[in-house]
Amino acid sequence: MTRVDFYLLPDVDTDARHRFVCRLAQKAVRDGRRVYLEAEDDAHGRWLDRLLWEYPDAQFLPHALAPDPDAARAPVVIGFGQPPDIDQMLINLSRGIPAWFGRFERVAEIVIEPQRGEGRERYRQYREKGHQLFHHDLEDWEDK
Repeated sequence: MTRVDFYLLPDVDTDARHRFVCRLAQKAVRDGRRVYLEAEDDAHGRWLDRLLWEYPDAQFLPHALAPDPDAARAPVVIGFGQPPDIDQMLINLSRGIPAWFGRFERVAEIVIEPQRGEGRERYRQYREKGHQLFHHDLEDWEDK
């Protein structure tokens, strides 16, 4: 059964959400997991690609955009709308829950303050499907 973690950030801007995604992906890779970042669309995926080159400073995280051939070897793959060949960790940045999320060991949902209502709805949907749910209220997460 897929474990779903909700990370609740007190921040109000999407840039903070994306910076947290970079840190979460780095931690997952350090822990030996391959990560799939589900973007909203192609433009969002390319924006995430650029961000992973820049943030955090001096901590490059190897990654690739699907369906690039390098994606088969990359620890982090960015894509949207298509089930990936990864099954360890999904960081969902799309507006909904991908139909194929259940193939992953873990799913991360990152919720900022203005998106609390959407986060609650996704939480309810995961709960109704019987998945293990965990939530993490994060304060001062960027200071760590």
